[in-house]
Parts: sequence; C-alpha cells; structure tokens
Amino acid sequence: MKKYFIITGILIVLTGTVHAQTTFYDFTVKDISGEDYSLAQLKGKKVLVVNTASKCGFTPQYEGLEDLYEKYGGDHFVIIGFPANNFAHQEPGTNEEIATFCKKNYGVTFPMMSKISVKGDDQNPLYRWLTSKSENGVEDSKVTWNFQKYMIDEKGQLVGHFAPNIKPGNEKLVSWIVN
Repeated sequence: MKKYFIITGILIVLTGTVHAQTTFYDFTVKDISGEDYSLAQLKGKKVLVVNTASKCGFTPQYEGLEDLYEKYGGDHFVIIGFPANNFAHQEPGTNEEIATFCKKNYGVTFPMMSKISVKGDDQNPLYRWLTSKSENGVEDSKVTWNFQKYMIDEKGQLVGHFAPNIKPGNEKLVSWIVN
C-alpha cells in the first residue's frame, strides 16, 4: 500500500510538471515605446518572431515582412520584430531611432519590441525559451544572424524556425501561415 502512495505521488508531481511547461504566452516583453507587452494577448494567433537590424544585408526583409503582415495579419496571424545588436553591431540605434527607421523606410505596421539581446550571456528570456529544447520542448537552435524567424502556433508552442536567408515570401513559410 505504501508503494502505491509513493508511485501515485510521483505521478502527480510529474503530471504537474508537464502541465507547468512554459509557453510563448507566459512572457511579457517591452514594446518599442518601452511599455509592457503581454504575449498572452496573442492567444489563438500564429506568431512569427523575427530578430531585426537596420544596417544588415537582410534589412530589406522588412518589406517582405510588412507585405506578409498586410496580407495575412489580423485575427489569426501576427509578426513581432525584436531589434537586436548581436551581429556585427548592425542595430546600433535607440528604440526611437529604430521605430522611425522602420516606419520611414519600410512602412512597418507590425508590432516592434524594444531592442534586446538574442544570444550570449545577456540573452533575453524569450529567446532563451525559443532556442532551448529544455524550455520549449521542441528544438535547440542558435540565432545565427539577423532576421531569423521563429514560428509559434495558436497554442503558444514553438513549431520551428527559418534561417535568416529565408525570405518572408518563402512558400513553406506562407504555407504555415495559411494552413
């Protein structure tokens, strides 16, 4: 009888641990204006998370991202940009300068967040979750450059990612958005 209670107790603890797994929605970040932005407000939407930079060879992807957002954004899909200065100092500006650059040069209307670090000792907790299988339950990955794209499903779970050189109009990416 004692073994039964011990095994039952262990199962309850393990079950509780599985249910406590962090999702995308458990994070609150700062938007480009410095205000809290709860990712829980995106429940039920597919989310494309992109680390961005203003002085990168991939910077023109802002245009493709905005096209995706204009075409598919709304009740079921959103893009969130996270400026980061982790690669060759290609995002040196302040949040205000970044917001102005994005609006003026690419007409960006999708949500932009405050500048963060996407790798290293000062990696933002959201990016730690995105890149660590032990936290996201799906895959380990490294942010290899600006404009890497992470896909989050409607339940707040990581689906996978696309390398920086994959353009926003990529057939597989669009297929994920619409299906």
